[in-house]
Amino acid sequence: MVLFGSAGSDLLDMGKSTARTFGVDGPHLISQIISFCIVAALLYFFAYKRVLAILEERRERIAEGLANAEKIKTELQRTEAARLEVLNQANTQANKLIEEARAAANRVREEETQKAIAAAEQIITKAREAATAEHAKMLTDLKREVGRLVVQTTATVTGKILTPEDQKRLAEETSRQIA
Repeated sequence: MVLFGSAGSDLLDMGKSTARTFGVDGPHLISQIISFCIVAALLYFFAYKRVLAILEERRERIAEGLANAEKIKTELQRTEAARLEVLNQANTQANKLIEEARAAANRVREEETQKAIAAAEQIITKAREAATAEHAKMLTDLKREVGRLVVQTTATVTGKILTPEDQKRLAEETSRQIA
């Protein structure tokens, strides 16, 4: 104990000499410690708590912003999926409308082709009827003319004037022979 007591007193003396070397004295040190504690307490109550509150509020806003960013990201993905679905539906409807338009165009073309064919057949039929009527008229005119020429030729050859009955008989015979 003596050994510790002498070592303790040596340490105390060495501490006092070191304190004197650095200019530390007890009353000033205690007043500085009290001043420091007062300033630290004031800073703690008036500044540190406010800084901590501001930091906590900022941390909460950051967390809220991150949560909102996740919500926005999820909403954006949902909106993008809905947009793609709408685009796909629009493309499907557009393709359907195009196919319907093509089918309608084909129907109209087919109908118009049928109408044109019917009109052409009608024109051909009318032309054939007209040609047949013209042919019949020409044959009638030809028979009449041949009959007249036969009557005239016969009258000239025989040298006599033919009666209307003779002319009619010769015309009928000529018509039978031509037909």
